[in-house]
Amino acid sequence: MAISLSDRLEAELSKLRESGLLIHPRVLEAPQRARTRVDGRAVVNLASNNYLGFADHPEVKARAEQSLREWGAGAGAVRTIAGTLRIHEDFEQQLADFKHTGSALVLQSGFTTNQGVLGALLQEGDLVVSDELNHASIIDGLRLTKATKKIYRHADPEDLDRVLAEHDTDGLKLVVTDGVFSMDGDIAPLDRLIEVARKYGAVTYVDDAHGSGVLGEAGRGTVHHFGYEHADDVIQVGTLSKAWGAVGGYAAGHPNLRELLINRARPYLFSTAHPPAVVGALSAALELVQRDASFMERLWENTRYFKAELARLGFDTMGSQTPITPVLFGEAGAAFEASRRLLDEGVFAVGLGFPTVPRGQARIRNIVTAEHTREDLDQALAAYERVGRALGVIGS
Repeated sequence: MAISLSDRLEAELSKLRESGLLIHPRVLEAPQRARTRVDGRAVVNLASNNYLGFADHPEVKARAEQSLREWGAGAGAVRTIAGTLRIHEDFEQQLADFKHTGSALVLQSGFTTNQGVLGALLQEGDLVVSDELNHASIIDGLRLTKATKKIYRHADPEDLDRVLAEHDTDGLKLVVTDGVFSMDGDIAPLDRLIEVARKYGAVTYVDDAHGSGVLGEAGRGTVHHFGYEHADDVIQVGTLSKAWGAVGGYAAGHPNLRELLINRARPYLFSTAHPPAVVGALSAALELVQRDASFMERLWENTRYFKAELARLGFDTMGSQTPITPVLFGEAGAAFEASRRLLDEGVFAVGLGFPTVPRGQARIRNIVTAEHTREDLDQALAAYERVGRALGVIGS
């Protein structure tokens, strides 16, 4: 006899409860800011990806409102039928100019961008070599392709060289890496990876979700940080939902990349276009970061200060090189308990355990932003010191 829906749901939820992996998302009761409200209390927010503070920025909101009033609440169709508004194409040209690439296309999310771009590019007989710690959206995107799939050790150009040398193909060769890795905060060694890829005639594909708005001049990203933004053999993808404060994904690169994706990327072909308010907000965010260098300056000043003070207290930040600052607690239970205690202290920072991160490497992932003040960070550091000492993670 077939299992009922109720039985299946209960069985799966029970497994999650028993393993301690059942998620109950915290609900913010105020806008996404450096200080917000969670569970009825005011907190310093170290949990968001709002790197530049644009999610609730007055200028970004004003442009969103202007676009809403001028263009309406929604696009009303997929892009290939009747959903492409002038502001969509204007923003994509603005994005290509910002990224210093031949073209750019916006898709519905960073996750669907990886599905759409990898699906459009890769065919049977192609070879794709992916970093072992790449994001889940890359993993899922590659599963949908018929290309031969291989893995290289994390951020290891020598191992990439080995894999490419052992697997030849007459098809396209694609090396895929995150620009900034979202759990550890480390930066892919793109200069060395790209040179290895070129040695074997491979294209490099960089998911810059956490590098766009964070690295490179005016936040142009990891590819720009390493000086490869004009290269036609490098594809940049990423999100518009983190540093840029709204929602969406993008692909930027070769002049013909955009045209192929318009015709082949299934998320683009079968999803309604972004609402005008989102496009307006994104356009304002790009203008703002190029006009005012202080956003990037404050982001990195806060990042350096927070990391240095955590290290002084004795915490292990796992070699992070970016505003993503993990604090290692080891076992999931310790990380989750630390997160609860920090919230009691007025600091919102989320614990992460297996399977999100490897067993024994449970951590709290902190992200400082340009909007945090020194007072915010000192309050968070004082809370970390008290919680770390109480749990025996740092000495007394």
